[in-house]
Formats: sequence, structure tokens, C-alpha cells
Amino acid sequence: MNRTADAVAIFAHPDDAEFGAAGTVARWTREGREVVYVACTSGEKGTEDRTMSPERLAKIREREQREAARILGVREVHFLGHPDQGLEDTPDSRKEIVRLLRLHRPRIVLTSDPTTPYRDHRDHRIVGRVTMDAVYPYVRDHLSYPDLLDQGFEPHKVQEVWFWGSKQANHRVDITGTFELKIAALRAHASQLENFEEGALEAWVRKSCEEKARGESFALAEAFHREVIGL
Repeated sequence: MNRTADAVAIFAHPDDAEFGAAGTVARWTREGREVVYVACTSGEKGTEDRTMSPERLAKIREREQREAARILGVREVHFLGHPDQGLEDTPDSRKEIVRLLRLHRPRIVLTSDPTTPYRDHRDHRIVGRVTMDAVYPYVRDHLSYPDLLDQGFEPHKVQEVWFWGSKQANHRVDITGTFELKIAALRAHASQLENFEEGALEAWVRKSCEEKARGESFALAEAFHREVIGL
């Protein structure tokens, strides 16, 4: 039952992983590493279009996320179907993440920083907190969710958690060679780009990546708070 991935990215909405880590993900898949995506919601409230139904938007955004994943070389995407703007820190939501991490057994988990203050989407904070709690100690301990053990989901020790969107970044990845793939993956989320004029998305993302690479030997970077788990 258990499969092996090098990394699992767990995020609240379609496009979160692309903004936070697409250049890094593309670099890893180019190197032959296996990356799995877990989208906790389908982003069905992310629109200004009064004629758009949540059900229709969910299908659009799931399709966009699959296309972005394809561009980046991510072959598997899980959609958990939680309500957009309705993620909660519950035993059941944590168990869902524990099951997937025991299934895929990654060395690295990527997610949003749960400690970002003030202007941040609540779903981002919740998914980061639930993911970190799942990683330590629930994925590791065989007595956590014993029914998962009965189903064959053996405990696993995640080695590192990388948080994007952190105000306390301590690790930067050179994405100079994969920046165009990051932009292409972001463009796949067409339903979310209506407010960007031609060329504005790339210019905005490039400036952000240049700022993150400041002081490094490379031009463009993604930044993370990298937490090594002492298990």
C-alpha cells in the first residue's frame, strides 16, 4: 500500500503551491525527484464573478491545478474537498494528512507558514498548523490513529518541513533555471489572473524572487523557513 515520494506539498487552495514553491518543485522533478500535491480545498470562493457558482469554480480550479502540476512534473494531486474559507484544525483533518503522509512517506513536506501575522488567509494558517501537527508527532507514532495502522499505514518519520510565505526564512533555493516554469504554472491558474495586466504577473513574481535572492550568488530564489525535525 505504501508508496514513496521525495516531497509532499500540502496547501489550502489551488495556486498556493505555485506561488510558494513552484520553482523549487520544478527543480526537484527535473532532478528525478517525486513530488506529490495535496490541495485541501478547491478554492470555490476565489472569484469576483457574481455569475460563477462555487460548484463550477471548483471544477475549473481543480482542472487548472492539474495543468499546473503537469507543467511542473508533479504526477499526483489529491483534492481533499474541504470548504474554501472553512478549513478547521480538527482530529479528522489532521488524520487525513497523517494518512497521506504515511502513504507517500516523504523526506520533505512543504506547506504555508502558520505563524504569518496580520494579512494572511486563515486557511493558510490552518493548513500549516494541521500539517506540522500531523508531521510531529502523529505520523511518527504508531499509537496515533490506530485504525490507520490496522489499514496498513505504517508510521513514518518526515525529516524536514519547509514553510513558504515565512517572515523568518532561513533557506533559499536557486530557481533561476526554473523561473519560466514557475510562471507557466501560475498562468495555468487563469481564473485567478483577471486582475493582472499583460506582463504584470511575471514582473511582480520576478521582483519578489529577486528580493529573495539578494545577497546570494544566484539571481532568483524562493525562500522558506526550513525546520529540520529532530526525531
